[in-house]
Amino acid sequence: MDVQQDAVVGGEALEVWIDQDLCTGDGICAQYAPEVFELDIDGLAYVKGAGEELLQAPGASAPVPLPLLTDVVDSARECPGECIHVRRVSDSVEVYGPDAE
Repeated sequence: MDVQQDAVVGGEALEVWIDQDLCTGDGICAQYAPEVFELDIDGLAYVKGAGEELLQAPGASAPVPLPLLTDVVDSARECPGECIHVRRVSDSVEVYGPDAE
């Protein structure tokens, strides 16, 4: 049984979401972390849920897998559309991305 641990920073679980209104369809996120991000037929990036399902509802989020935390953070930092948001699950405070404090 393969159990994938989700990222925890400072004792807090993290999740990631993409603002498709700002997505440029560049695909950098899918290059960094294809297990988390994928471009759809509409040319925009989405996060993946359980079973590789694309989460297409506005604001849909997915847990950040611990082994991919660096790749997800790099995606947020390198995204030309500044549309990738990584936040704490407990209080929805953005820790990486354009609105990070």
